[in-house]
Amino acid sequence: MTMVKEDPAAVRATSRRLFVYNGGFLTKTRIKRILALSGYDVSIGKPSPDDLIGVWGQSPTSWRGEAVAERTSAPVLRVEDAFLRSVLPGRDGEPPIGLHLDSRGVHFDPSKASDLEMILREEPLDDTALLNRARDAMEAIKRANLSKYNAFDLDLNAPDPGYVLVIDQTAGDASVTASRADRNTFLEMLFVAREEHPSARILIKTHPETAQGHRDGHYRDGDLGENVEFYSDPISPHVLLDGAVGVYTVSSQYGFEAILAGHKPVVFGQPFYIGWGLSDDRMPLDRRQRKLTRAQLFAGAMILYPRWYDPFHDTLCEIETAIHSLDAAARAWRDDAQGWVASGMRLWKRAPLQKVFGQHRKLVFEDNPEKGDAIAADTGRGRMVWAGKAAGHDSAYRVEDGFLRSRGLGADLIAPLSLVVDDLGIYYDPTGPSRLETLIEASPNLPDGAIRRAESLITKITSAGLSKYNLSADDLPDNLPSGRRILVPGQVEDDASIRLGTTDISTNRALLAATRAANPAAVILYKPHPDVEAGLRDGHVPDAAELADVVLTHTSPIAALEAVDAIWTMTSTIGFEALLRGKDVTCFGTPFYAGWGLTDDRAVPTPRRTARPTLAQFAHAVLVDYPRYFDPVTSQPCTIEVVIERLETGTLPRPTRANRLLAKLQGVFASYAHLWR
Repeated sequence: MTMVKEDPAAVRATSRRLFVYNGGFLTKTRIKRILALSGYDVSIGKPSPDDLIGVWGQSPTSWRGEAVAERTSAPVLRVEDAFLRSVLPGRDGEPPIGLHLDSRGVHFDPSKASDLEMILREEPLDDTALLNRARDAMEAIKRANLSKYNAFDLDLNAPDPGYVLVIDQTAGDASVTASRADRNTFLEMLFVAREEHPSARILIKTHPETAQGHRDGHYRDGDLGENVEFYSDPISPHVLLDGAVGVYTVSSQYGFEAILAGHKPVVFGQPFYIGWGLSDDRMPLDRRQRKLTRAQLFAGAMILYPRWYDPFHDTLCEIETAIHSLDAAARAWRDDAQGWVASGMRLWKRAPLQKVFGQHRKLVFEDNPEKGDAIAADTGRGRMVWAGKAAGHDSAYRVEDGFLRSRGLGADLIAPLSLVVDDLGIYYDPTGPSRLETLIEASPNLPDGAIRRAESLITKITSAGLSKYNLSADDLPDNLPSGRRILVPGQVEDDASIRLGTTDISTNRALLAATRAANPAAVILYKPHPDVEAGLRDGHVPDAAELADVVLTHTSPIAALEAVDAIWTMTSTIGFEALLRGKDVTCFGTPFYAGWGLTDDRAVPTPRRTARPTLAQFAHAVLVDYPRYFDPVTSQPCTIEVVIERLETGTLPRPTRANRLLAKLQGVFASYAHLWR
């Protein structure tokens, strides 16, 4: 299945030729594509004065293009990575998610004004919508712990607060050279930091490439002294900045991030973020006299200046899409970089799970708990187990399908588009805490931007008529009885959510009887579970037609939801889908969505569930924060927005013939399902 792309002929018709003399422009597909989408046709040869010459910032190869520009009078376009780039550095082969394309100079070189500086000097930066977007994006970046590179360990704790950060940079860094700084500048900066904070602990933050042994920094062991030490742990800048009482830098992006975190960093160079009243400039730049707010600085540097790229649609995009995409990639890396030993995974699921969780280090499958633990200890991998097979795997993370799973049933061997990985329990088990519960408890504190995203997602899901499985099904029968209609969704009766989340009422027949007893005048519609209808699982109700007014066989669950006023259920996920559609939901069990003030709960309360989130806050925890999403088109971690579009448009790989045959055999031999589950 191919992605929808812009018409190459249309791109060429509006493109301006960009002549390059650095092989990376030709071999690095992502860079070349962003340039093409931005209106530049990458070329080789001799330019005319009407063409452009592309150079990479002030790299060691930039002199080639500069020399050609001098001879031909063709203007130079300087290309650089954006301030949000990727999870891993480019030297590890990961492409950027955004570029800076600057026709005047380069943002870190103060010798001439760059396009970014002109934006910050000349643009009004007073549009309310723009500044609101900037504030929302700043909050989203902090919440996701994003920076230029993002291989952080979020389990690391920052040192005890009250320290001063002195930011080291790599020797030969172009931004250091452009600020006319050298090792002596860094030594002076350390001296000043100690003078201005005589009793504070001073942490010299080592550059990641120095910590990895790729490039030298400016500080040496001999530069340390009392209360001065190196700090090189792979911690999020947002976490480290929270505990700092001062930040000192020459020209590092850390200084920009410090401003956004509320600091006024002391700056010894002349990076793009000095001169706007937000930093303590020890080498001022006289031509910058304007006073900006943090939101204005961010709007110029992160919204108006870069070109952001959406790899799932092969188009340029807004920063919000770039943030969400990078967040998905970073989350996957942070979860999976050390690898996993996986247990309880059905044979047919292993290949799909390897695609999702094994991109950075291959999964090892071992069902024996003791052997799995030993392999994990020997290889440094984590432990995961399919939630329904967790007995004996006490220390393993639980894995289960997400809530926008697929277009087709797991029983039909359709791979999931969303999965949850829970370090505390699993969402359908109310007998103990789960990570989802923790996220829902925290959801009333979500920032406004996250809430608006959740509201938009609810609209997209409901407008597209999406559900967990998105099966092809019949519409509602004609001439349904009028009156107050209640939908009773059937479930698989040996499902773990029923075994663990129900007490008095734990069968479909008991649910139907209780619903009828409480609503004698209502029109009750009973919808059997698809797995039960297919003969794959338990839960058939022989006398359903006597208890319900209508039995909806092979009927779309969304069509049924739209036709009713309320849902009465044990623990069905349809109850959550009903909440998204504004329906009243009554629960006889304790599903993940009960106990938060959104449902009429007839089961014993769960004392742990004390928060009272809005529907949007709740939905953000359930649909954004808890699951991970995987795009089968690009084979990459993705956002929920991408999965919604894939499901809505049907842009999904079709099941193979072998998959369909195996699923049919599973149906024939359903009574022996334990052999392959």
